Amino acid sequence: MADFEIHTISWKDASYPRLLRETKNAPRNLFYRGVLPRADELMVAIVGTRKATEEGKIIARQMASELSKNGIAVVSGLALGIDAAAHSGSVASGGRTVAVLGNGLGSIFPAANERLAWEILEKGGCIMSEYPSDTPPYRSNFLERNRIVAGLGVATIVLEAPRRSGALVTARFAAEEGREVFVVPGGARNGNYDGSHALIRNGARLAANASQVLEDLEEIAPLYGFAVRFTQQNLFLDREESVLVDAMRKAAGLLTIDKLSEITHLEIHIINQKLTFLILAGIAAETEGSFGLKSGKEINESREKP
Repeated sequence: MADFEIHTISWKDASYPRLLRETKNAPRNLFYRGVLPRADELMVAIVGTRKATEEGKIIARQMASELSKNGIAVVSGLALGIDAAAHSGSVASGGRTVAVLGNGLGSIFPAANERLAWEILEKGGCIMSEYPSDTPPYRSNFLERNRIVAGLGVATIVLEAPRRSGALVTARFAAEEGREVFVVPGGARNGNYDGSHALIRNGARLAANASQVLEDLEEIAPLYGFAVRFTQQNLFLDREESVLVDAMRKAAGLLTIDKLSEITHLEIHIINQKLTFLILAGIAAETEGSFGLKSGKEINESREKP
């Protein structure tokens, strides 16, 4: 049964999160609901803008889902946009996720994510804060809490970070602590990626999909005492994804979105969503606005969801 009570843990306690304790400005006390991360639990943060695009939220959910399926706990800030999508992706996959709030645990902020917060607890996750339960959501608190988001895990993944973004603050905290920063790239004309692309120029690791993150984590995690070897999960395609894959397999060349819609009778917004997933999964590729299966990639039709 989920534990909804508020508990307190001191920096001196043995069960205090190990990697957070190693940071320069670790909170002396943490307030939490649910189950604290274990000392041997590998964690990775996913952060990004509150004003996320639908594509960005799809990517965040998919990234979190794939990390969760590989036993990695996802950390984020329970904000609207990318944060909420990351938590949702983890919960939907049966994984553990940790939400770090910028206010006291006596209330959930934003209120729109209260139901998600209870789902996190019901699935064995954790909600934590360094602030006493009645502390309001002051603006400055959210910048401060970002050091906890970054400090809990071995790496931070940044999605859709404009030039002025709390996600960039989280990335800076991660880099200052020697933790890895991954960045998912986006369209050059989309301002939501301006800060993201600046991080890449400054040396962050580019991550087009979860597989690339997992591959790099096999190298990174042992540096923090985690012995890992990830087995990529079988990828299950839903009906629309399978229809698109079948259309691209049968095509003599690349197909535009309009052509895919004509062949499959799927709506264009559905095709955009499903193509995003297929590209992230390494199944499809885009070339000058047209799409096709990656060369040599075989898709087993038995992967389709029932």
